[in-house]
Amino acid sequence: MNVFDVIRGDSPIVLGQPHGGTFVPEDIHARLNANGRQLADTDWHITQLYDGLLDGVTVVKSNVHRYVIDANRDPEGVSLYPGQNTTTLVPLTDFDGREIWEEGQDPSADEIEARRLAYHAPYHAALRAELERVRDKHGVAILFDCHSIRSQIPFLFVGLLPDFSIGTNLGATCAAEIEAATVAVCAEADGYSSVTNGRFKGGWTTRHYGQPEAGIHAIQMELAQSTYMQEAAPWTYLDARADRLRPHLKTLLQKLNSLALSEALTR
Repeated sequence: MNVFDVIRGDSPIVLGQPHGGTFVPEDIHARLNANGRQLADTDWHITQLYDGLLDGVTVVKSNVHRYVIDANRDPEGVSLYPGQNTTTLVPLTDFDGREIWEEGQDPSADEIEARRLAYHAPYHAALRAELERVRDKHGVAILFDCHSIRSQIPFLFVGLLPDFSIGTNLGATCAAEIEAATVAVCAEADGYSSVTNGRFKGGWTTRHYGQPEAGIHAIQMELAQSTYMQEAAPWTYLDARADRLRPHLKTLLQKLNSLALSEALTR
């Protein structure tokens, strides 16, 4: 099993997919409790959802499940959302606040560091390499970090999550033109709701790589899973819902691609 996969293209867009993987090494899987073994907090079908939407796009996807180590968390363990419920570099609970490890099997600090070196670091080395390759080719790279989550999780947020949650860390991780184009496409998507820098302002990946002054822009898209799949086990991909959503994602990626190629971001 590869820790990550890279599908290399020649577009200025790079799709990051840190949470779609379901691989858990056998020794770690044996320590998960019955709740943890469901892997419920996966960004289910995220690669399938984005497949074929933009010609020449680069994809960097982790194959390792976030319960092994979360590739979208600060490797130093710093919270993304101080004072709010969230999960850690190696989660101890699921998104509902329920334990995921057998009693006495919580990972130690040494084990967390070993997992970081084995899984977190290689994924990010690959992502960094692709962003720099694309930036060197075009003068600009846009990291579009692909995420999804259940639309109702009281432990993490109140009420119903909007269909599109756009995160730019309050505009810090990308040029204003990128945020504006994304906001416009989502606002014009009939029958869908959207928010910018709401509950999800961009994870560690978006915040870490988003350096507009260095020619690398980053934006996170957190989709409500109700827009394309069944939100409870067995987490089935729903073709009719996905087929309605995908054209909007395609329009968005094409607009960002055109924006990057127009040299508007390199002036």
